[in-house]
Amino acid sequence: MESTGVYWKPVYHVLSPVLTVWIANPAEVKQRRGKKTDKADAQWLAELLAHDLIQPSFVPPAEITALRDMVRTRTALVNNRTQAKNRVLGVLEDTNIKLSSVASDTFGKSGRAMIDALVAGHRDPKDLAQMAKGILKRKIPQLELALEGSFTEHHAFLIQISLSVIDLLDKQIAELDKHIDSMVVPLRKELDVTNSVPGVSETASRAIIAEIGTDMKRFVTDTRLVAWACMCPGNNESAGKRKRGKTRKGNKYLRRMLVECAWTAGKTDTFLGRTFRRLQARIGGKKAAVAVGHKILVIIFHLLNEGTYYDDERYNRPSPKEEEKQKKHAVETLHRLGFDVTISLAG
Repeated sequence: MESTGVYWKPVYHVLSPVLTVWIANPAEVKQRRGKKTDKADAQWLAELLAHDLIQPSFVPPAEITALRDMVRTRTALVNNRTQAKNRVLGVLEDTNIKLSSVASDTFGKSGRAMIDALVAGHRDPKDLAQMAKGILKRKIPQLELALEGSFTEHHAFLIQISLSVIDLLDKQIAELDKHIDSMVVPLRKELDVTNSVPGVSETASRAIIAEIGTDMKRFVTDTRLVAWACMCPGNNESAGKRKRGKTRKGNKYLRRMLVECAWTAGKTDTFLGRTFRRLQARIGGKKAAVAVGHKILVIIFHLLNEGTYYDDERYNRPSPKEEEKQKKHAVETLHRLGFDVTISLAG
């Protein structure tokens, strides 16, 4: 059957205990134009299956499916909270209050106290600036200027609505985190293995495990895993010429998390960090993030498959192809400088 939204799940749960059910990607079993009916779809799926032209989609076991639902719900709530915070920032900008330009975290303890005071009716910039805590106290003069604006009651009402949404979402996210903490207890070893990769945090580890599971035998090879995740370039070749091949649309939750991990890894002094910075200089940050995200997924596949932890030396060794390229580049550089070079192995 086709995986259309969530409508396949009730049928799958009923049939899977007694039958082998294959879930097909609708994009790969698309019906021919002008032939679209439910009966024709069923016949078309039967034809494709008879000719072995359907690849079954990955349906994780029940415990991973439950974890996936929880993690995806948490992601949705975090996105909603970000939207609510952006609405607050928008109202503040509308009143010419530039709190976000001075405070690095507008919704930290200091920033939240100032916003709550504004909503409560306090408008004096000097009194508001005195609510700064910690290192933000050094910026009290800047805060006094930033908090001068035309803040009115209707602005306070709009911000109060968004703040109540933020508080509710904070509570729900905290409750979800407690449930997820209890669910990942049996997966502690796999999470530690994934978390050992540079750039992969505890939250990212949970999201990745929730999407790909822990049994890498299901994917057989790392190539199939990255192809399933659509983290590899597409094939676009014609008349012997290879053209630009963009990555396909795949698991958006996994892709987003891998890209975030790649940006984080790019700030580290590791193999992944150096690879990110090298690619960033050549092809730009966004493409470099996808490429390093690809590498992170491949590394996670092998670590989970072997049950070992990340070792930077293992991946930092150049391949024979890279060694040959480095040697050739060094010889060309010396020739360009006027030296005659003869290469021989050290005795």
